[in-house]
Amino acid sequence: MGKRILVQRMGRGTSTFRSPSHLKIAPVRYPQPTSKTMKGIVTEILHEAGRSAPIALIKLENGEIFYNIAVEGIRVGQIIEIGSEASPNTGNILPLRNIPEGMYICNIEIRPGDGGKLIRAGGSYGILIGKTTTHAIITLPSGKQKLIPLDSRATIGVVAGGGRLEKPLLKAGNAYYKWKVRARKWPRVRGVAMNAVDHPHGGGSHQSESKPTTVSRRAPPGRKVGHIAARRTGRKKGAH
Repeated sequence: MGKRILVQRMGRGTSTFRSPSHLKIAPVRYPQPTSKTMKGIVTEILHEAGRSAPIALIKLENGEIFYNIAVEGIRVGQIIEIGSEASPNTGNILPLRNIPEGMYICNIEIRPGDGGKLIRAGGSYGILIGKTTTHAIITLPSGKQKLIPLDSRATIGVVAGGGRLEKPLLKAGNAYYKWKVRARKWPRVRGVAMNAVDHPHGGGSHQSESKPTTVSRRAPPGRKVGHIAARRTGRKKGAH
């Protein structure tokens, strides 16, 4: 009987692996859509633990507040417009049908009213490259193109906080704190470096899996490591 492997312990959701919600400020999402175009003011720009981009606290003219992803060039005291009649300026929030083609956008709703789901990491942006009668065509940071309903909202601009990955971590302590606020177990030990009691790939006179790493989708939890439910195995025909 071996020990429970790391993925099993993560799945239990104990305090070791649970996301530290006490470090979070608030959910970042748009207010519910209305037919009226509203104005708000950026009252504060904040850092949230574990998030690569700063967030902006915006107070609307009706007294409602919400948090949005801060874009490059935004500042405290700036007036933000949200709605279909808003001008397509940096920081404003508009439906995709009212955004001109070729503009940089971020924090895009997948479905109208979901509050914003796509392109929220520091330095990232999408490009609105075209429209159909019902959908907008967005180029994502990965290069993939995606169809989004025209009534979904997006923020004009590039997400602030770009270049964060250009600075090297330099020491293990920095990596420790980087992952600590995200509830990730670090450092992550390779299975082949463990003893046989700790992992299916452990043990042996040298570090190797010692067996095929493809396992069934229906494998028991303690065995489910490696290439899970691989579509294919072996070398491709004609490959050299």
